[in-house]
Amino acid sequence: MTTKANIIIIEDEKNICSFIEHILEPQGYRVISANTGKEGLQYITSEHPDVILLDLGLPDMDGLKLIEQVRSWSITPIIVISARTLEKSKIAALDLGADDYLTKPFGTGELLARIRTALRHSQRNQHIGSSKYQVGDLLVDFERRLVKVKDQEIHLTQIEYKLVCLLAQNAGRVMTYESIITKIWGPYADNDNQILRVNMAHIRRKLEENPAEPQYIFTEIGVGYRMREE
Repeated sequence: MTTKANIIIIEDEKNICSFIEHILEPQGYRVISANTGKEGLQYITSEHPDVILLDLGLPDMDGLKLIEQVRSWSITPIIVISARTLEKSKIAALDLGADDYLTKPFGTGELLARIRTALRHSQRNQHIGSSKYQVGDLLVDFERRLVKVKDQEIHLTQIEYKLVCLLAQNAGRVMTYESIITKIWGPYADNDNQILRVNMAHIRRKLEENPAEPQYIFTEIGVGYRMREE
């Protein structure tokens, strides 16, 4: 079996580190564990991981601070694994640059799926020249500024098109309400989510066969939106 990727776990509970190692190593991943933020930062610098699994409640520093530090120089995918269930914690982690958020306890299959998504997203970032997003019956052609479903062109407003492009270019990643509003309407826009929700409702009516059971754009309740990655 070939090694798929290097993964660093930054988690102070050794039983959880061991549990994750037993999930990942049989899948071919090389796993390194750190029990403090300082140790984790050292490993990130020296080992150049492909994915970082990060607990927010570290003994020597807050995980949010670690995300901020790593994001100042690295785009390595960060998946937060935390017992903090409050939406504000998720939003803070994602806004600081985390790619995903898993709440303890989590299932083996879910963890592996999130890691695969993070790796694909990272690979796509390394090939910025990609001019299309295609999944299922949905095609977004960035060069031609074209959106199609089942080969039928979909007519979107300028704002709707920008929203679809933003989510497609970050497929698989949770985009918080605030980050979407800032990128589409600018840094001084009112953070009222109503205008975003209205536009997303219009987009879903145009793209989804059944807007109540979306196939392409999923709501992360209280946090933001995620575009289907595959």
